[in-house]
Amino acid sequence: MGLHKILKIVAFALAIIGAIFALMIMTGDDETAIDMSGNMLYIAYTVLGIVLALVVLFVIKGLFAGNIKKTLITVGAFLAVIFISYGISSGTDLDLKPFNDKGLGITEADSKTVGAGLFAFYALAFIAIASMLFGGAKKLFNK
Repeated sequence: MGLHKILKIVAFALAIIGAIFALMIMTGDDETAIDMSGNMLYIAYTVLGIVLALVVLFVIKGLFAGNIKKTLITVGAFLAVIFISYGISSGTDLDLKPFNDKGLGITEADSKTVGAGLFAFYALAFIAIASMLFGGAKKLFNK
């Protein structure tokens, strides 16, 4: 039995267990739901940890099985987009006084980080859309 089949069975079992727990929370009274939801948080963190560990394992496995040079170039390009986005984000785009008057405690560094995330999202979305259009056009003209 291959590893893919085993992971498929584990994922299916976790989905069934999650559905059962969700139904137990939804059909129980409020106190039971609150007690179970606290325990569900620990279960969710455990499952998330298992999934992240498996993702990292398969990424490392695929990294050494494939072309490591292309992978490192791709990771470097992604990091370049992140650093450029952080560099062009100013953090002074909004007036933070109304937020801080409400007790949120937002600083210019927080605003700069959010702005960098938005710039990175826009850049990566543009790159993804452009690459799909380029691939489609190339496929269309090669026929």
